[in-house]
Amino acid sequence: MTQEKIISGNEDEIWQQITADFIKEDDLLEYRVVIEQQNRRILLDIDIDLGGGFEGGFESTMLRSQLKSIGDFRFAIHNESFIDEVGKFFGMQDVVIGYPEFDKKVLIKANDETKVRPLFSETSIREVFQSLDDFTFGIIMHHFDGKEKSPCLELYINSAITDAVSLRKIYSAFFKVLILIDPH
Repeated sequence: MTQEKIISGNEDEIWQQITADFIKEDDLLEYRVVIEQQNRRILLDIDIDLGGGFEGGFESTMLRSQLKSIGDFRFAIHNESFIDEVGKFFGMQDVVIGYPEFDKKVLIKANDETKVRPLFSETSIREVFQSLDDFTFGIIMHHFDGKEKSPCLELYINSAITDAVSLRKIYSAFFKVLILIDPH
């Protein structure tokens, strides 16, 4: 059993370590780390499978954090071209945030419009999500430590983001939304 790699500290300290890890790894095919920041644990998982033979391969970047006290609030966001599977939860409806460029680029499903709008009111958050292609972001149910399913915030991108500067911008937007949803 491999030991879980944990990086903790403030955002600058965390990204100095992640950048150093990326520099050390010439041919990054897999990177998995738990980031501890402000009493939160965020899993960062980058996976690149080159495929081979008849396989085409794949790549992904995922950020996930367990949520503590969000009640029954749920939302899901994805780029306009993604097949809409994530909004099939009971009570989910399309939400228009009120920023035309953002609303044109992404689809948002939520069971509470008044809770989802503030999550994307900050320009830097909207810019990150409207720049992404082929992604899903929202609150999903997930098993942690073999226990019952509990809610978590998850961003899944169908691309390996191995540029530390770009990845930090995505992480920062993810973390800001995490704090807004679950300020514990």
